[in-house]
Amino acid sequence: MAADGVAQLTDSLAKTGVVEVELSYKGQGRKLDDAQSVADMVKEIEEFEDLQALRLEGNTVGVEAAKAIAKALETKSMFKRCYWSDMFTGRLRSEIPAALNSLGDAVMLAGARLTVLDLSDNAFGPDGVKGIEKLLKSTACYTLQELRLNNCGMGIGGGKILAASLIQCHKKSSAEGAPLGLKVFVAGRNRLENDAATALAQAFQLMGSLEEVHMPQNGINHPGVTALAKAMQHNSALRILNLNDNTFTEKGAIAMAQALKHLRNIQVINFGDCLVRPAGAVAIAEAVSEGLPILRELNLSFGEITEDAALAVARAVRGREKLEKLDLNGNSLGEDGCQTLKDAMEAMKIGQLLGSLSDDEGVPEDDEDDDDVNDEDDEDEDEDVDEEEIEEEEEEEEEEEEESSGIKVSTPAPVSRPPDVYSFLSFPSPDKLLKLGAKRAMLIEQQVDVSDATKTAEAFLKIASVYKEENNDVKNAVLDSIDALLKKAFATPSFQGYNFVSSLLVLLGLLKSEDKVKPVLVVPGHLNALEHVVRQDYFPKENVAVLQAFLSRNNKALDSCGDARNSLQSTLQRVRCES
Repeated sequence: MAADGVAQLTDSLAKTGVVEVELSYKGQGRKLDDAQSVADMVKEIEEFEDLQALRLEGNTVGVEAAKAIAKALETKSMFKRCYWSDMFTGRLRSEIPAALNSLGDAVMLAGARLTVLDLSDNAFGPDGVKGIEKLLKSTACYTLQELRLNNCGMGIGGGKILAASLIQCHKKSSAEGAPLGLKVFVAGRNRLENDAATALAQAFQLMGSLEEVHMPQNGINHPGVTALAKAMQHNSALRILNLNDNTFTEKGAIAMAQALKHLRNIQVINFGDCLVRPAGAVAIAEAVSEGLPILRELNLSFGEITEDAALAVARAVRGREKLEKLDLNGNSLGEDGCQTLKDAMEAMKIGQLLGSLSDDEGVPEDDEDDDDVNDEDDEDEDEDVDEEEIEEEEEEEEEEEEESSGIKVSTPAPVSRPPDVYSFLSFPSPDKLLKLGAKRAMLIEQQVDVSDATKTAEAFLKIASVYKEENNDVKNAVLDSIDALLKKAFATPSFQGYNFVSSLLVLLGLLKSEDKVKPVLVVPGHLNALEHVVRQDYFPKENVAVLQAFLSRNNKALDSCGDARNSLQSTLQRVRCES
């Protein structure tokens, strides 16, 4: 980037903050019960011309407050992006549909055309889906590109309502000559199970426009996986498929392998913790060897895969020039099998692609793989799911009893996040990071929404905060985790590197934000980790000049990090000269 271009970008960042078409109240922890509590917010919305995005994450919004906000949105015809995750903590489940209805009605009345609807981490259950049903079927969602409903406890009923709404939206928008072209669908941790997954598969097949599908931890077994596989074949632009921690078994894995043969644009396949078993792994290996020219990541960890099947996968990825990572950890190779796999990949000159095998389960005691045994396993898994359904129904009945008593309860996320990861990202410490084990990078990567530049910047700083130069174990754990997170982020087409850098500068206190974001307390680890990042190939070199421009200014936020700051500045200068 030319010097005048850097100066222009620096000035632009300094003047405008992060995004000038966005109004953000993110993470302010405000309790918004009535119209009076949102009076200032309403005024700002009303006065914000050409408002395109509104962030309400990390606050708690009641029915009357939602109505007041909705009234202010009724004139915002340019409105496009709703970032409304985690905004109903402490609310009765019965309040949420009314609040969502008000906001949705306002968007429709304004004549807005949405591109992003994010309602993740709201735990609103099936009733919450009913609260957005009308919006999803309306003209406001004909242009929807990203739908994020992660960790909402939709259940089978909510999943079916969602699927029917998407099908109806596609039908109506197609009649007007502009069919719904959803690109990103996120619905992890929602207890969708087979029935809802099958219903959603019908919608996916009808749209045929998906580029990213994230549906981890949904209790989906082979019937639902098979339905999704059939649908994926019709989404030829699919780049990322994350079905982590569902139960494929051979039947589902073989069906998914057939689907992969139709997906030449696929870049990331995450079938970790999916029990694909040897036959499923071999089928997937065949699909990889026959195509998938731009595959970057293949995760078949914790799938009861044996040595021969793992070797078939290794041979299949040979020649995949774009491949960055193969994860076969936690399988059933045994000590000798792990060494054989490593040697084979080294011999093929792809040893650097193989992830850790430290959690291998060892050679299984019983190697019987006949169909009768597999069928019995599938039946056992179905019985386990039934028991889980009974427990979940009992929990829901207890919640309803609490609500009927008139007590306002805090609604927890019905399907928990990985507890250690959540704990680490909430209150980072070196000990917590190390206790995440060999899977730490993958777990953190799955937990963070890398399509959101601000969330990615926040996660980076939390991980970097525990960096210790004198402790190699902690240092390596930090850098490995950061590399995995940022590689994924910068490789995601929807990720905006410009916003990541500007958010980072705001959080470090080097750039003033119009959103009144509170900077973090900068520690040397933040700058040490950033020094590592700027040297990596995944980090865009045009951003190096921007960082250097801001770090060269006198700023008290970095006074306590003199040595780390000087080292980072030297590295930035060196990287610029080399590029």
